[in-house]
Amino acid sequence: MNENQAEYIYKITTVEIWQKSLQLGILEGMPIDINDGYIHFSTKEQLAQTLSLHFKGHGELVIFAVNTKNIAENLKWEVSRGGALFPHFYDKLKMNMVEFFRVLEVDDNGETDLGWLK
Repeated sequence: MNENQAEYIYKITTVEIWQKSLQLGILEGMPIDINDGYIHFSTKEQLAQTLSLHFKGHGELVIFAVNTKNIAENLKWEVSRGGALFPHFYDKLKMNMVEFFRVLEVDDNGETDLGWLK
């Protein structure tokens, strides 16, 4: 997969980081993003597995979408989990790039309703 195949990519964040980012106007990322030096995103097809692997029982989270064409300059598709290409954003994300979002409850299996994704 590459930037020509995914119109939207998705970021999972805590409500606290979401609210802080809205106040600042930028998202620096979750702790793993800051440690790795880029913001981890998932495609629509990758999102359910990302939730189940990293966010089981986390409770309330925010999932938001960014259009890849708006961040293409600093977006790289890199091999990650299982050899799949994942979108990694090498910059702080301006919150005005967020096109839509939802606050969701994630259960103990890392599952939630993703039927709203584009």
